[in-house]
Amino acid sequence: MSKALQKAKGFKKSKSGTYLSMATTAFGAFGVAKQIKKARVEHDTLRLIDATVSAVAIVTGLAILYRELKRLGDDDVLLG
Repeated sequence: MSKALQKAKGFKKSKSGTYLSMATTAFGAFGVAKQIKKARVEHDTLRLIDATVSAVAIVTGLAILYRELKRLGDDDVLLG
């Protein structure tokens, strides 16, 4: 396996990969915000509950990614 391929496989466990994951997860918050707004306008309780659960999942995902980012510290896969 080439060295470049090994680096690409390690991208997910790198700081850059973690930042990218955080950005894509946070981007999902825009869709959830639109879903909450629509549910409130339509007075749709079930859709509001679904959007709330999705929002909690996004917050939890960001917290997990932040914890992983702190764990990486200085031993970044792509830098070493």
